[in-house]
Amino acid sequence: MKERIIIDCDPGQDDAINLLLALSSPDELDVIGITTVAGNVPLQLTERNARMMCDLAGRSDVPVFAGCSHPMVRPLKTAENVHGKTGIDGAELFEPRQPLESRHAVDFIIDTLLDADDAAITLVPTGPLTNIATAFHRNPSVIAKIKRIVLMGGAMREGGNTTPSAEFNIFVDPQAAGIVFSCGRPIIAMGLDVTHQVLATAGRIARIKALRNRAARATAGMLEFFSRHDSTKYGADGAPLHDPCTVALLLKPGLFSGKHCNIAIETQSPLTLGHTAVDFWGVSGRPKNADWIYAVDADGFYELLTGRLARFSDR
Repeated sequence: MKERIIIDCDPGQDDAINLLLALSSPDELDVIGITTVAGNVPLQLTERNARMMCDLAGRSDVPVFAGCSHPMVRPLKTAENVHGKTGIDGAELFEPRQPLESRHAVDFIIDTLLDADDAAITLVPTGPLTNIATAFHRNPSVIAKIKRIVLMGGAMREGGNTTPSAEFNIFVDPQAAGIVFSCGRPIIAMGLDVTHQVLATAGRIARIKALRNRAARATAGMLEFFSRHDSTKYGADGAPLHDPCTVALLLKPGLFSGKHCNIAIETQSPLTLGHTAVDFWGVSGRPKNADWIYAVDADGFYELLTGRLARFSDR
């Protein structure tokens, strides 16, 4: 049976590649909507970039909605230094044919969940959690409709990539993250501990480029751009490919290992704002609220990604 999902994102090269992975997999995933939020770049770029990926995938059936243009409490912090001024530098840009839906993303999330059975829809957030938390705050009754939340965000053993202890998505809107992690529904969290293991090495990019379809060329170009910054930052052969870990887990959960634990979000401290306090050893006594993913078969991950990108025709 297909898993019904809403992807909430802020493309960003890695979000864009995650969309292509999901849109290449209609036998397993029913992508009922893509919602965008301000994060890696401002909202007017994240919604455009999402629509471009729908065009590349030939998936005009998947609607795209623009959501919140700034975090719930704090000013917006973006990451053009990593992703370039467009968010998807490295891809060939074009004006998307896919229209932007008129409804606000938060309204779409609320309406879709209210119309669903209990525990029927999976949320896949790969950016700041502003849209999701706003929906929960506005209409708490939607929470019961969620099957699970598979998100990219947080850090434990790897430390932060934005501050010494905070990962970007959580740091941008820690108040939203606090709401989501305390919602009571099953959560699977893909933090830097696992995403830093799926490096876009030159060899892996070359295999994607060899596919020669338009979506694969865009993916290879984005990975090459993305790797310029992160290879230098981390001293590694290639950038971590964060967001596609979420959809990869939905498609092939056996690639990943995790542990059920408590995750709490720091929302006050100026020193550790946005920190994900992962109680890996159960020392706090707080109730377990999430699965923290900490290991992945990286070769298997790239085999999955490359195989799914090969499904696209040259459009």
